[in-house]
Amino acid sequence: MTLRLNISNNYVYVLVLSSIPIEKSNFKNTKTPKEALRNQENTQQQTEMNHKRLKTKGIFLDLDGTIVDSTGAYLEAARIAFCAIGKKTPEDQVLLEIPRRIELRFTIDDLTHGYTKEFMRVYLEAYYSVTGSKTKLFPNISATLEALSAKSKLALITMRHCPNQVVQKELDCFGIAKFFTHVVTALDTSKPKPSPEALIQCAKSLDLEMCDCIIVGDSVNDVRAGKAAGARTVALLSGLFQRKELTKECPDLILTDVNVLPKYIE
Repeated sequence: MTLRLNISNNYVYVLVLSSIPIEKSNFKNTKTPKEALRNQENTQQQTEMNHKRLKTKGIFLDLDGTIVDSTGAYLEAARIAFCAIGKKTPEDQVLLEIPRRIELRFTIDDLTHGYTKEFMRVYLEAYYSVTGSKTKLFPNISATLEALSAKSKLALITMRHCPNQVVQKELDCFGIAKFFTHVVTALDTSKPKPSPEALIQCAKSLDLEMCDCIIVGDSVNDVRAGKAAGARTVALLSGLFQRKELTKECPDLILTDVNVLPKYIE
């Protein structure tokens, strides 16, 4: 789960009929690449704004790729692991494919040259050792959490396999622990996402019905867990997964990042 730009694959075609002939050689696209990009971003934002605002009493937020940018931790852990197995470190794009595949339970044998067991042992140990120094809050997160907490109870669900106290300490260091009523890590459940177990635990802790809750995250597993639990789902484009992958999971809402979420919550 590391920031990237995602462009919608939807295009609008306009057919203009005119009795005035136009010479092909004189017909030029006057839009610069930056203008074209800005138009696509505006179209994407307008699509998001057209979605219905959501009523909720509880919001369950993912951590990596949602609240914190873990790109640096993913890259550092992968570099350490490749060095440990004596293999050349691939490009960053390949390194970021590793946590994505791990979450989806896809093989990484082709990336580790068959040394997956040795690689994973070092990779996971390295990842948890560098998260404190290599992860950082996404911009404006504190203000966003304050706005959301004024509208709803907040809980944090992370599938990091580490003690709850470790995550709580990280949240304290970022100054955002005060916003969360409940925190769940992978060690607090018997089955990780996409199992709904963590969400069910949060709903019980917050004394809420699941139909009144929303899960927000950057992963397909966040959406799958939400649907399995009966919660509404908000997918974010701030992590490892692209719009096309998230769209296939049919979330209730797809947003660029968590900072735009408050305006969709009643």
